Amino acid sequence: MVKKMTKKQRAAEIVKLLAQHYEASCSLVAQKDYELLFATRLSAQCTDARVNIVTAELFSRWPTLQSIADADLEDLMETVKTCGLFRTKATDIKKCANVLLASYDGKVPDDLEELLKLPGVGRKTANLILGDLYGKPAIVADTHCIRISGRLGLTDSKDPYQVELQLKKIIAPAEQNDFCHRLVHFGRDICTARSPKCTECFLSDLCPSVGK
Repeated sequence: MVKKMTKKQRAAEIVKLLAQHYEASCSLVAQKDYELLFATRLSAQCTDARVNIVTAELFSRWPTLQSIADADLEDLMETVKTCGLFRTKATDIKKCANVLLASYDGKVPDDLEELLKLPGVGRKTANLILGDLYGKPAIVADTHCIRISGRLGLTDSKDPYQVELQLKKIIAPAEQNDFCHRLVHFGRDICTARSPKCTECFLSDLCPSVGK
């Protein structure tokens, strides 16, 4: 039986319980602002574990933003090939490096609209950068976030933008970024895409989808 409370109250309780079980950590390894940006671009339809293997070679071979901008595109493609969609991803990374140098003094911008102007950068990537690099309120509507927030009854859409907007209304701004990171860990651990472990779930009293 799901506890009776408003959606905002339920969201706050979920945020609290997730914080008790998981660290709010990004799985992608990056030392510089542009490294996180490019790692996030590579993570589309690819596991973070694979991305970390690829970026270790990528950022070792081309250790500066300028060197990435000047890199041979075929070499870049070959390096990121195992991430999938490698032609598009490599092209976006090279173009993005050039744009950052030409228009942003080599610095990743801290504004959503400016981030969305960068080649290959969508709202998911932009929000992760805003939250992780700049500590701004941001909802990263990735597959875990969309699936789990829907199951928990916090959202009623599978469209990433709509999920982002709905969660922003009920998750406290200071909690938004950490909430999304914890959902990733929770989604891998308990609320998996197939066969979620409802009987082991510490959110079962707050979830209308238990056992369904």
